[in-house]
Amino acid sequence: MTEANSRPHDGFHVFDTTLRDGAQREGINLTVADKLAIARHLDEFGVGFIEGGWPGANPRDTEFFARAQAELELKNAQLVAFGATRRAGGKAAEDPQLAALVASGAPVVTLVAKSHDRHVELALRTTLEENLEMVRDSVEFLRSQGRRVFIDCEHFFDGYRANPEYALAVVKAAHGAGADVVVLCDTNGGMLPSGVREIVETVLAETGARLGIHAQDDTGCAVANTLAAVDAGATHVQCTANGYGERVGNANLFPVTAALELKYDRRVLPAGSLAEMTRISHAIAEVVNLTPSTHQPYVGFSAFAHKAGLHASAIKVDPDLYQHIDPELVGNTMRMLVSDMAGRASIELKGKELGYDLTGDRDLAGRVVARVKAQENLGYTYEAADASFELLLRDEVNGGERLRFFELESWRSISEQGPEGRAGNEATVKLWARGERKVATGEGNGPVDALDKALRAALEPIFPPLAKLELVDYKVRILEGQHGTGSKTRVLIESTDGTGTWSTVGVADNVIAASWVALEDAYTYGLLRADQQP
Repeated sequence: MTEANSRPHDGFHVFDTTLRDGAQREGINLTVADKLAIARHLDEFGVGFIEGGWPGANPRDTEFFARAQAELELKNAQLVAFGATRRAGGKAAEDPQLAALVASGAPVVTLVAKSHDRHVELALRTTLEENLEMVRDSVEFLRSQGRRVFIDCEHFFDGYRANPEYALAVVKAAHGAGADVVVLCDTNGGMLPSGVREIVETVLAETGARLGIHAQDDTGCAVANTLAAVDAGATHVQCTANGYGERVGNANLFPVTAALELKYDRRVLPAGSLAEMTRISHAIAEVVNLTPSTHQPYVGFSAFAHKAGLHASAIKVDPDLYQHIDPELVGNTMRMLVSDMAGRASIELKGKELGYDLTGDRDLAGRVVARVKAQENLGYTYEAADASFELLLRDEVNGGERLRFFELESWRSISEQGPEGRAGNEATVKLWARGERKVATGEGNGPVDALDKALRAALEPIFPPLAKLELVDYKVRILEGQHGTGSKTRVLIESTDGTGTWSTVGVADNVIAASWVALEDAYTYGLLRADQQP
């Protein structure tokens, strides 16, 4: 683990606690290799501090710090070990938990300290004065060992409201003992921005300590509370990637840093790092094995997606009219969604995105709008099926003539129950392609899988690039307005050829027929991508 050598100025800290606090989210279980991978992503993004966990209390965290010494080469961040103040009645120099923090090799240590009087008396079962001495003794010991010390005042805001004199005394004790930063923690996540700002301003005036903020998101205000603390004078923000954390999560690293850079005009990241935000967010989501939130501010797939025709008309004139920033600043892109809300401007912008210039042909754009609205009235959705929309657009560009690589004669699907409850599925397709009649049969795990295999068996000898085609996702929805087994069905299929992915949609009175429509579009689009000729 090398020393960070190109950190932004120490005047403002971006402190990430994904590896400790973020890992407490339900559904996240990080291996040491996962933690090392996330640390590299966070360092690349440019945070100043990465809290790696609690060495000595957790064997996995102890291993992480040991491996970090040999395997991490941090360019922007310093590694931080987390722990607690010494035990009541003891001495910091003899406390094994503090010794483990020193042994971790981390140059910075964060200590959690009780700042709510009831927690001191009920959880620590000690006196208020002894708790203050635990803070002083622990900070002074770690400072004597050459460590930089941050103090997390747990439950600070609740404690301040209950007993402001004592909460302030904890801050003063930490500051007086040499803590570089005293972090005010909204541990229960119940604060609102106005209250955070008022209390941080008061604490800063009363103590003169350098203050930080750690906000949980239980009221949905963690990012707002963090920025309110900055407004009040805090110069240290604690966050987690994608807002991961216990219960509903923590202040989200990406909206906080984007706001500081783009709204506050503070340089808190190395030059060029902000443009990597979307990629880093998604990369960390992959490591923790959680699907990235499509509606996350700044980095979500839908963060700059526009659906309403009114918005599209304005964006056509000036994208800034309905976007608060240029999405490229955070590594994202603007997307136009096509739906029954679309007008000509939406279609023209989406066409341009796909490589079709419709601006000089109002009649063509009007026909596409009318067809989209008619199709969506039948149950189709094109905002989630760009490939099907592009095929529809091509049809209209070519005078309404459908591009066909094959002509269906018929398809048949059979499901049967075998011995011991085993189910079998078989499908047969009869079609024409390049003047040849093909009849093929496929067996699969389900009727749609069997249909896909039959279609592949029929077409691959004629179109060899289809060997790379793979279906990677399949979704079925029973549409509203009808009931039971007679309901209309919509199917969305995601396909890949190994270099790109695309989505197609089909609607019919039953799931297999709807699947055939989506499959036909998926194969047609795949053959277009492979530069095949009908």
